Amino acid sequence: MHQIQRATLASCAGLAAGLAQAEVPAIFRDADLAAGEQLIRQHRCAQCHAEKVGGDGSAIYRPLGRINTPGLLRGMVEQCNSALNLQMWPEEVTAVAAVLNRDHYRFRD
Repeated sequence: MHQIQRATLASCAGLAAGLAQAEVPAIFRDADLAAGEQLIRQHRCAQCHAEKVGGDGSAIYRPLGRINTPGLLRGMVEQCNSALNLQMWPEEVTAVAAVLNRDHYRFRD
């Protein structure tokens, strides 16, 4: 492959990654998704949700439109953090909310 073609492909890949990142709400852009996934497993969020709403617990997401912005989503995770005394740091709450946004809510900027 010619050097110009490689440079063009690299430039396109970088542009695509930048555009995908731009779609993520600003509140979640620097979130550590791997840490959020680990915290969700560690704190057994799915099990708690299943106890509350039945099934696999996913029905808890988007309850009658109550969570309709990225900020409200992060606030709900903070409410769980406080009510259940999970002792997560603010950046951990954001990481969990970012994973929920990616997997369930899909808010965009």
